[in-house]
Amino acid sequence: MTYPQRYTVTTALPYANGPIHIGHLAGVYVPADIYVRYLRLKGKEVVLIGGSDEHGVPITIKAKQEGVSPQDIVDKYHGIIKKSFQDFGISFDVYSRTSAKVHHETAAEFFKTLYDKGEFVEKTIEQLYDEEANMFLADRYVTGICPKCSHEEAYGDQCEKCGSSLSPTELIEPKSVLSGSKPVLRETKHWYLPLDKYENWLKEWIVKGKKGEWKPNVYGQCSSWINDGLRPRAVTRDLSWGVPVPVKGGEGKVLYVWFDAPIGYISATKEMTPDWEKWWKDSESKLVHFIGKDNIVFHCIIFPSMLKAEGSYIMPDNVPANEFMNLEGDKISTSKNWAVWLHEYLEEFPDQQDVLRYVLTSNAPESKDNDFTWKDFQAKNNNELVAILGNFINRVVVLTHKYFDGKVPPSASDAALKEINIDAIKKNVDKALDTYKFREALAEMMLIARAGNKYLADTEPWHLIKTDEKAVATILNNCLQLSANLAILMSPFLPFTSKKMFNQLNMDESLLNWESIGRLDLLRDGSQIEKASLLFSKVEDIAIDAQVKKLTDSKKVNESKKAVVAVKDEIEFDDFMKMDIRLVKILEAERIPKTDKLLKLKIDLGFEQRTIVSGIAHMYKPEELIGKQATYLANLKPRKIKGVESAGMILMVQANDGSLKLLNPDGEGEVGSTIG
Repeated sequence: MTYPQRYTVTTALPYANGPIHIGHLAGVYVPADIYVRYLRLKGKEVVLIGGSDEHGVPITIKAKQEGVSPQDIVDKYHGIIKKSFQDFGISFDVYSRTSAKVHHETAAEFFKTLYDKGEFVEKTIEQLYDEEANMFLADRYVTGICPKCSHEEAYGDQCEKCGSSLSPTELIEPKSVLSGSKPVLRETKHWYLPLDKYENWLKEWIVKGKKGEWKPNVYGQCSSWINDGLRPRAVTRDLSWGVPVPVKGGEGKVLYVWFDAPIGYISATKEMTPDWEKWWKDSESKLVHFIGKDNIVFHCIIFPSMLKAEGSYIMPDNVPANEFMNLEGDKISTSKNWAVWLHEYLEEFPDQQDVLRYVLTSNAPESKDNDFTWKDFQAKNNNELVAILGNFINRVVVLTHKYFDGKVPPSASDAALKEINIDAIKKNVDKALDTYKFREALAEMMLIARAGNKYLADTEPWHLIKTDEKAVATILNNCLQLSANLAILMSPFLPFTSKKMFNQLNMDESLLNWESIGRLDLLRDGSQIEKASLLFSKVEDIAIDAQVKKLTDSKKVNESKKAVVAVKDEIEFDDFMKMDIRLVKILEAERIPKTDKLLKLKIDLGFEQRTIVSGIAHMYKPEELIGKQATYLANLKPRKIKGVESAGMILMVQANDGSLKLLNPDGEGEVGSTIG
């Protein structure tokens, strides 16, 4: 394999309307970080480019919901996201944001270049307009009935119940999210990127050129899109939040977020260095995009078409997109809080970044969707990190201190050690990482720890010390050299643990390079190592149970939300005034025989007493009700229920979970008082 002079590695820009969760990490950021750390270990010139995507309609909607500005929203979540990445050890060379001045300038300049070259198609279209809010409506600002499944709360771009892609004009009974009014169609002008113009080039570059090179899931999706035929795609929209369209006629319009966001990679590089062009325009640079599968089309077809239209940029060499990581059998959903949030994990599992990195990598959704479960998290930590990796290192360090006062014993050749072929493992890790097979690379790295444990078990130095101290010295020297190799080889995968091992073994930082792996003289004879400290600790059931409960509670909240009853049809004021609602006191309460829910109540209206039947026996014991005040509909026509004439109705509050509570006044009120 030939290697380029330098690597430009980008990660999908997380959307700044919420924190980072494990799905983001597994799909994008952990594999990207492993890859970049590996390249740095080999001495390659590489940058890891990231940033927050801060434009688009979801941010404006969230801002409206919270009564703040879009800038307030992105400032809040950009801060949370950036700190989470820092604390987790994602080694960005720059982490920028698309609301930055440099990005607005870069995106506007990019658009203007394509505009001046005549690369856009200008179209006048009809778009839904809110006459009350006095603005055109983006897709997400329109809701209505789905024409495919009749779901009543479909969005103008998608029905989240049946998953169908929609346009706002397809919705039945559309209404504006802003005002609730019915929108009207109005003409508006937009600019389109004619993707069909680049169809033949894309066929040559991807369909022919990337077959067998790109991952099957990436290649397959791209081929399908290209072969189905490409159509022009709007690059502008009518909004106030975003990068303003920098040409005449663009007033009140911004660049569509899909167009402006990938340019964020370029603007972030500009922010990092004035020498940014070598990373984006030099043919000796290799461009790699780490993304999730929902971004394949944008990074493999649309963004390259933009770069091709501009004319001076390199094309992505590879786009190793992963599939999705599910959570406890269900799709991760930020709106439903069905997620493991990174900032919460870091608080609840302090100093255990590498545990999550290990679990997500060992179970990475590289070729198909995979599932994260807390029980698997516990098992991988306890049975692999603690019992295999941590156990090997701990035993070696403890025994070295016990038998040789913590000094590296003298080395000697040992035939048994030849069974542990570090060079072969190194070669396999190298090959796996070069082809973006991170699960395979991690498994290869762990082979050293597995082999080390077997070597200790076979040689039994704790028994041999009684008869052959020299042989024990050889065994422990070999184990220490294996440990040192592990410390280097694990650094892309488990950087925090690698650092701990470097400190524990008193290793020189200059050894942290790819060439050092395979040497059996990394630690000098007689050099002092630190006392043992556990690299990993067991995760107990109580911690796992707490996480599962948190998710279970989220599910209960979501289910209760589903139970919300829609507002009934409008009534006139006169209809309401017909109702005689009064405050009463419950004098007596008893169960009605052979029923589960019915109670017979005697109530005091102040001027008379009445008997009513109420279906609340499943919520209240009779004795709990006596003496309580309640709200009562006095002029409801009497009717017989189970042989008891019920005169009126007690009014209750029904919660989302179906439970009932008495509708009480604020404090004690006068019995018989009219409510209205």
